[in-house]
Amino acid sequence: MPQHGHGPRGPQPVFRRPPTEEAGALLALTREIAQREIAPSAAAEEEAGHFPRETFRLIGGAGLLGLPYPEEHGGGGQPYEVYLQVLEELAAARLTVALGVSVHTLACHALAAFGSKEQRADHLPAMLGGGLLGAYCLSEPASGSDAANLRTRAVRDGDTWTVDGTKAWITHGGVADFYTVLARSGGQGAHGISAYLVPGDTPGLTAAPPERKMGMKGSPTAQVTFDGVRVPDTRRIGDEGHGFAIALAALDSGRLGIAACAVGLAQAALDAALGYALERRQFGRPIADFQGLRFTLADMATQIEAGRALYLTAARLRDAGEDFTRQAAMAKLFCTDTAMRVTTDAVQLLGGYGYTADFPVERYMREAKVLQIVEGTNQIQRMVIARHLAGPESRD
Repeated sequence: MPQHGHGPRGPQPVFRRPPTEEAGALLALTREIAQREIAPSAAAEEEAGHFPRETFRLIGGAGLLGLPYPEEHGGGGQPYEVYLQVLEELAAARLTVALGVSVHTLACHALAAFGSKEQRADHLPAMLGGGLLGAYCLSEPASGSDAANLRTRAVRDGDTWTVDGTKAWITHGGVADFYTVLARSGGQGAHGISAYLVPGDTPGLTAAPPERKMGMKGSPTAQVTFDGVRVPDTRRIGDEGHGFAIALAALDSGRLGIAACAVGLAQAALDAALGYALERRQFGRPIADFQGLRFTLADMATQIEAGRALYLTAARLRDAGEDFTRQAAMAKLFCTDTAMRVTTDAVQLLGGYGYTADFPVERYMREAKVLQIVEGTNQIQRMVIARHLAGPESRD
């Protein structure tokens, strides 16, 4: 039940209002898995840089890797409103896992939304059923925010394409079972790009050693090189030359995934800070009794609730079939900026202890930073929002 007035002191489970009993049971299952199987080893595994493939098998077996996709193809048939709250629960336990689920869902989007009936029947059940893990290949060393300027090339030879080029910042690079790849099949610009579904063991597809990052060390991020990679035309997704539109459609949904991950991470930081503030005593009483810290905690909680409401509003628009591009950009912008503020405040609230690896908030702070960058930097989100408000920028 929701708490009104003076509730109990200390961290409380997030109050949710699932749309169905099935969704409520799914969220309860997710919380149980997160608390029992994921959270206890998260700090040690992140410090060791351990990629939790066995955890993805576990949550895949629980049906959590294909939630927003149709049941007929092995998915969960759940609305985005529910899927995103599952991501939030996972992120509160370990961001590497939640971000991995979000990226996998993003990698499945092109085929699920734009693939032919035969392609979906052939590939989606394995992609959604937990046996496979996906990666999404759009960014390149020289084209990040300017994604339409990508250089990876796909050249057609009869019924086969030969793909050459290098992709950068690929989550699950080197460990994924399949890659959704955007490559230039025609002329320059956004209209010369096509999408392909490439198996991870295809000859000529290799991954560089993972990037050395300040956070998310358990999630491999690597360059992926395509050297004469042969892809049958039956694995081209959608119409030739329409790949960039496919990519943009996926990114709108992916941004909501990052927003939910950010809220989960921020919630974990608030819970850690609140628990510490209630136990830590200075001047003869808990530091949570001091107004300055109470106001900080109040601001943290309010920002998290606002972010949760924002991403759920965008998700409900998506579920209703309405345009949600602006709201997705707003949710990604606000929720990830909130995660950065809240985790920074959590470190400050713990003082010297917050700066040590003995407490989780320093890891949360390091992890929050990347959320302001992935799936389109927050500067790009502001550009998207402004274009919806004021129209495209004037060109001389």
